[in-house]
Amino acid sequence: MAIRKPRAATPKTGPMYEAMEAALSEQMHQFTANSIIKGKVSGIRGNEVLVDIGYKSEGSVNANEFKDVSTVHVGDVIDVLLVELESDSGMVVLSKGRADEKLRWDAVLEKYTEGGIVTGIVRSKVRGGLIVDVDGVDSFLPGSQIDVTPVADVDAFIGQSFEFKVIKISNERRNIIVSRRELIEERMADRKRDLLASIEKGQQRVGRVKNITDFGAFVDLDGLDGLLHITDMSWGRIKHPGEMLKVGQEVEVTILDVDMDRERVSLGLKQSTPNPWDDIGGSFPIGSRLRGKVVNLVPYGAFVEIQPGIEGLVHVSEFSWTKRVARASDVLAVNDEVDVVVLSIDAENQKIALGIRQTEENPWDTVQERYPVGSRISGKVRNFTTYGAFVELEEGIDGMIHVSDMSWTRKINHPSEVLQKGQQVDAVVLEVNPEDQRISLGLKQASDDPWNTITTRFAIGQIVKGTVSKIASFGAFVELEDGVDGLVHISQISDQHVEKVKDALKVNDEVEARIVKIDSEERRIGLSIKAVNMDETEIEELTRDFNVSDLKPGENLVGLAAAFDDAFAQSESEEWHPGDQ
Repeated sequence: MAIRKPRAATPKTGPMYEAMEAALSEQMHQFTANSIIKGKVSGIRGNEVLVDIGYKSEGSVNANEFKDVSTVHVGDVIDVLLVELESDSGMVVLSKGRADEKLRWDAVLEKYTEGGIVTGIVRSKVRGGLIVDVDGVDSFLPGSQIDVTPVADVDAFIGQSFEFKVIKISNERRNIIVSRRELIEERMADRKRDLLASIEKGQQRVGRVKNITDFGAFVDLDGLDGLLHITDMSWGRIKHPGEMLKVGQEVEVTILDVDMDRERVSLGLKQSTPNPWDDIGGSFPIGSRLRGKVVNLVPYGAFVEIQPGIEGLVHVSEFSWTKRVARASDVLAVNDEVDVVVLSIDAENQKIALGIRQTEENPWDTVQERYPVGSRISGKVRNFTTYGAFVELEEGIDGMIHVSDMSWTRKINHPSEVLQKGQQVDAVVLEVNPEDQRISLGLKQASDDPWNTITTRFAIGQIVKGTVSKIASFGAFVELEDGVDGLVHISQISDQHVEKVKDALKVNDEVEARIVKIDSEERRIGLSIKAVNMDETEIEELTRDFNVSDLKPGENLVGLAAAFDDAFAQSESEEWHPGDQ
């Protein structure tokens, strides 16, 4: 029997062996956990989709990992992730969802880098920010990065699509952080540079009101904020920018000034309309009568708007012909409508002087007709000054009685010695001056001058009775009949030496005295109390020191009158006040 030689063993070297090793290595690498493998759907069993990945046993994918399992068919080729090569049941565990997620992440990493721009849809709100879907990958948008200004309601962003800047990508955590704010700021900076390069004074630009303050409004010129000052909003007066503008309102403005170094722009709104002051003289000639509205009150007058953008000032002195107005608010209120007359125009300084009283007839123009010189009037004492009293003739028309025109017989130092406020008096018109709005009145002229008949009623040497009306250092004044005053010199009060007049006499004392001097021209009467009871001999002795040789027969007392000359002079030089007693 022939002996068969044993078959030679296959050599472990050579091209065939290397090819087998490579195929085996590739197959083992393909079935590494967490790797993505292509598989073919081999069947659907209950809640599982069976997938053949070329391994000795089939793999299983949960049906919930498909968006719609009804669209899956046997023979479909799908990407799955190998979770576990062999489970306790001997099955290969696969994941369709994890495979899709890894593929999307890899695609994002390949497509985007940090600093790049992505488009995403805000999907939901989470603590601290929003979740943004970027090509199927959830990214985090911090709340501080949503917008350039704080956002009160983030719900309004959900479902919206925006562009974002990629801030950070973490491959280990599969996390992307994005920012909308940085992207907006960068684009605003770009627009700002472009705008500054093209903007010029005098240009018309359209912007949107961004913010309103007490002094003006900030207008967004598509990336560059300009200040629209309140004085450049209207040719007229406005108290607050909110009267004309609202936040978000679109406005067309004029570029007034550009500061390239500080990147500041001044804007104007009124400059796009004609300046009403350019033809102010033609629109409102001097003397024209207008109707306007009070827009502002100051202590010295009222500003009246006679046309939108045009205001004039009515000074308090132009409110009334006859009444003295201390404050404008005493007569007018804001929003009152009034008739005015144009008094003057200063176009260069944009000022118009207006008058209210000019809309009425000036009562001083006809005052001479109503109160001719010499006519008698009756009026009420309205007020005093140190030099006279004002008497109301009619509403707003006063006449003044000077103290020198209050009495024929007495020297009046203050009007209160004769008159009282509210007293009704009769007087005579002495002078009328319409230009200076003055009427001079005389109280004493309304009665006869008692000095015209003084010599028929009084004679030197006559004994008279009277009442002490004033006390002075040099003597006492005694009121006789018809209000005529005589002076008792201190030396003529008593035979005894009198140190002070007030020690011997008092106001309202009834006295008896002898007339020793009558001077009708100077309106003076000298009296002597101590001479009342003198006989002829005593009188002669009293007058011995005087120049008796110059006396006429029967007038021996006249020489005594020289003693009163100095006293009368002193009475005129000394200032006397009521109460000096």
